[in-house]
Amino acid sequence: MYPAHLVAPMSKDLTDFGFEGLTTPEAVISELDKKEGTLLLVVNSVCGCAAANARPAAKIAMQHDKKPAKAATVFAGVDKEATEKAREYLLPYPPSSPSIALFKDGQLVHFIERHHIEGRSADMIAQNLKMAFDHYC
Repeated sequence: MYPAHLVAPMSKDLTDFGFEGLTTPEAVISELDKKEGTLLLVVNSVCGCAAANARPAAKIAMQHDKKPAKAATVFAGVDKEATEKAREYLLPYPPSSPSIALFKDGQLVHFIERHHIEGRSADMIAQNLKMAFDHYC
């Protein structure tokens, strides 16, 4: 686990932008068990590709005209149980952090794994998300 003072700014990067921080398994279940609507879930992390690419991409994408009704985040390495519960909803994909998932009516419909985040700009990732939003939202 990382010290709270170290990760607080990384977490606030998304929660200050309107993403709901899901810090318990119960909070994850409450959001991801919903069978109606759309949800963007960011599996946040302390790595550089989360700071430079994943978090900025998610924020850029959520400014698109068509977007999910809700945005949430779990923090890998911080909220261990919440992240483990969220990863159950991301199967069959292996654990990946950072990663970004789009759910529609309780189903995972689009997923960006870490290897699709590393080496790509935030704008490229945001474009990928916007195309998914146009299709599913």
